[in-house]
Amino acid sequence: MASFTGLSSPPFLCRCFPPVSPLRSISSTVQFKKGASNRRLFVVPVKCSSTEPSQDADSEAKSTTVSSSSFSSSNSTYKWCAGIGAVGFLETAYLTYVKLSNSDAFCPVGGGNCGDVLNSDYAVIFGVPLPLIGLISYGFVTTLSLQLNAKTLPFGIDEMYGRLALLGSTTSMAAASAYFLYILSTKLAGASCSYCLMSALLSFSLFLISVKDAGLREIQRVVGLQLCIATLVILTLNSAYSTSPIVPTSLAEVELPFFTTEITTTSSPFALSLARHLHSTGAKMYGAFWCSHCLEQKQIFGSEASKLLDYVECFPNGYKKGTKMAKACADAGIEGFPTWVIHGQVLSGEQELAELAEVSAFDFNE
Repeated sequence: MASFTGLSSPPFLCRCFPPVSPLRSISSTVQFKKGASNRRLFVVPVKCSSTEPSQDADSEAKSTTVSSSSFSSSNSTYKWCAGIGAVGFLETAYLTYVKLSNSDAFCPVGGGNCGDVLNSDYAVIFGVPLPLIGLISYGFVTTLSLQLNAKTLPFGIDEMYGRLALLGSTTSMAAASAYFLYILSTKLAGASCSYCLMSALLSFSLFLISVKDAGLREIQRVVGLQLCIATLVILTLNSAYSTSPIVPTSLAEVELPFFTTEITTTSSPFALSLARHLHSTGAKMYGAFWCSHCLEQKQIFGSEASKLLDYVECFPNGYKKGTKMAKACADAGIEGFPTWVIHGQVLSGEQELAELAEVSAFDFNE
């Protein structure tokens, strides 16, 4: 049997080459005893691999970790939004029942002020009760958050679009809440409403959570859309309240039959001439029969001149809860009394005769 000389076991030699060395074939001549012919044995070089993980493996591991972390963060966000939305849904469901059934709302803080705010004209938007709109909004956010968490969006909607819909919804709710807080502090000054404050807190929380989940890059891409949504919401609410009859809160539970008040002052020649001029130019004065400032404005003109004015009574049939403003006043967008409309210019409150003359381009000498 032939034997190998100069070759040790195992039959394949293993050498570790530096990473920079190219692979090369190494041959070794082995002599067989007993006159055997020369044969050439090729030794296969083997490059030993490093025990450290490659950069690709590191990158893949990091990517997997970040993806897992992002997935977990999103799920947490959806659960928070679903929980907060459910609380808002229950609150607005109770307020909707109170509003539609004309019941008294339980107000833990502020006594009966909650009912006053709920029964005010600001609690209705285009004839739709405000709590019902809130019920629909909170219900939508809750449902969408649950579907995003379960990855079961309807109609094959992509998760990215679902996230944008959630962000847009919470943006509109936060903008509406900010506007309502402004109304509560200005138009309904002195009234407190714990339900209003709670709803605002829930809306702002939903907005902040959805913004935090979206991240800075995504917010930078959609900030223009968010501003458009907030502006549209505020303009819509402002338009709704401008075309609706706004009655002082103090009259919320009062029933007033229509009455007239006699003007006791005497008109001056200037007041008579100005009244005729205002009538000829189509200037109008809008007012309400209970308005003391409207009465004072007529007293400034005097009894004779005030009869020449084009005066529009906004509540000709008296006032009680639920009474609507006269169509002429609603179409003119009247928000307070008295209001003058002269050559398209709107003047709110009592006006001096000289101011009315200047605005209407009246020259007494002529």
